Amino acid sequence: MSVIPLVFTCGWASGINAYAVVLLLGLFGATGVSDDVPAALQRTDVLIVAAVLFLCEAIADKVPYVDSVWDTVVRPVAGAVVAALLAGESGSLPELAAGAIGGSTALVSHLVKAGTRMAVNTSPEPFSNIGMSVVEDLGVAGIITFAIFNPVAAAVIAGVLLVLGIVVVLFLASRIRRFLRRRAQRREEKRLAGAGGPWPPG
Repeated sequence: MSVIPLVFTCGWASGINAYAVVLLLGLFGATGVSDDVPAALQRTDVLIVAAVLFLCEAIADKVPYVDSVWDTVVRPVAGAVVAALLAGESGSLPELAAGAIGGSTALVSHLVKAGTRMAVNTSPEPFSNIGMSVVEDLGVAGIITFAIFNPVAAAVIAGVLLVLGIVVVLFLASRIRRFLRRRAQRREEKRLAGAGGPWPPG
């Protein structure tokens, strides 16, 4: 069976929580649940590092504003690497080309998550951020597990969620712009405070 559906699903999930994807795929491969997982992801050292970084992600991702800058580069790159490994196992040129799908999907998924978090972070209370993070973590775990047994159906679900996420971000665009303006204003205030404040008018 083509690995493209699994590549697409893993790309979407990597844009949300790359370490969870690496950890889950590695565990599924190491325990014999799936034969489609590359050996590189089943290595003990990779699993340990992924587990430690997953715990760090689980904490950082629930802290307002910290979550917006955490792994901005790592998520898309991890999606591309996992996709390339999965596609490369088949050895055919079309499947190797499918590695680009994982990276681009991870990038779009990450941008959707970052945009949504900017809107959520405009709320003064932390519970909405924590709730969003928990839902995302559970969603990634569920969709990756489902993809191991039914990659096509999982890819359809991931595609629907990706489109819905884009629609939500576009809907929340005005709130995101307010968030960016407030952040720029806070930076300017800190800069002026560090410089001793503006000169009093003559």
